[in-house]
Amino acid sequence: MDFWTFISNAIVNIGQWIETLLTNAGLSEPLVRLIMAAVGAVVVGFVPMLIVIFLIWMYRKVSARIGGRLGPNSSGTWAGPGGIVQPFADVIKMFTKEDIRPQGIDVVPYNLAPILVVVAAVMVWAVIPWGRDLVGAELNIGIFYVLAFSSAALIAFLMAGWSSDNKYSIISASRAVAQLLGYEIPQLLAVLSVVVVVGSLSMQDIVGAQEVIFLLALPLPALIFFLASMGEINARPFELLECESELVAGYQTEYSGMKFGMFYVGEFMGAIAVAALFSTVFLGGWRGPWVDQFPLLGTLWFLLKILFMLLVWAFIQMTIPRLRIDQMLAFNWKFLVPLALVTLCVVALVNWGVTAVWGLDAPTWARAGALLASNVVIFLATWAILAARERRHRPFRPRVRVAKEVGA
Repeated sequence: MDFWTFISNAIVNIGQWIETLLTNAGLSEPLVRLIMAAVGAVVVGFVPMLIVIFLIWMYRKVSARIGGRLGPNSSGTWAGPGGIVQPFADVIKMFTKEDIRPQGIDVVPYNLAPILVVVAAVMVWAVIPWGRDLVGAELNIGIFYVLAFSSAALIAFLMAGWSSDNKYSIISASRAVAQLLGYEIPQLLAVLSVVVVVGSLSMQDIVGAQEVIFLLALPLPALIFFLASMGEINARPFELLECESELVAGYQTEYSGMKFGMFYVGEFMGAIAVAALFSTVFLGGWRGPWVDQFPLLGTLWFLLKILFMLLVWAFIQMTIPRLRIDQMLAFNWKFLVPLALVTLCVVALVNWGVTAVWGLDAPTWARAGALLASNVVIFLATWAILAARERRHRPFRPRVRVAKEVGA
């Protein structure tokens, strides 16, 4: 066994090593389980926090490059290499700022809302597989668990908006109901297309079934999931819950200090969770070259895929304008939801046909090719329907002939 294989196995099996160490120290089995659960909870909560700090730094760097603006590393003050220390300074500032609470608020939901946002964002990571054996809790309903906890942010937004006793916050909370509930439907239907093909709700089973990544075999559900997730995490062009030009700061207008920071962190953690979920469901998760020889590379591949999705998210955030609320809801209910329903039905029929012809052990290329062909057909049919609709509603413009002047 070479050095890198030893290191990889040590990191992958570190949980088992700690458990054995505690058992050999003479601790009882219930106490060992409690300690291991506590350690796992700390790791699951701490790692996303570190990624959030990096994401905030990356988001600022990308937005500054696109907007041609100067950052903290160019302002004459020391903020670390490339301004990397600035997010840590922001964390300290959030913890030390004064907590101002306006009169007339409902104290209990007002204080619980920011906590619920962070808790919901952290709980999602409990079932995200970081490697072949690196997962907080292997549940046979893992994908259902993720989608259920991702909806908890809706309750937090309602609590924050209603308890603030502010008309702008209440309007933003009402938008949250319309936007988040609406975009959860195509997101769920896109995930069901993958579940139908895999035959399991387990996250590890979904990763293991991707001999061909589902981004290639199921590009249409991947696109639907990505667009719905942009609306789910309140990212442009669907950033309507806290649009400053209309609602001051949306549902978090009356929050300051650490409570505002929790909403801020929860939003970025939601973006990371969506990137991790997309990477797991459509990009093969931890799968990649040389993972069988070096298990630690699986975690590296997974992090690189998350980074790629976050870069895509940041570029879209900085380059696409915001939609109106009616345009956003019409796009969801009149386009995404019907398209997701049709795609789910077609994918289920095609997958059933492949299984009927080749059996459960159908060749990977046959199943992937059939699913890709069905997605292409749906895309072309949708394109044709939209083109015909545009021609039908195009205003009539009569041609006018312009007579040429002929000189005398």
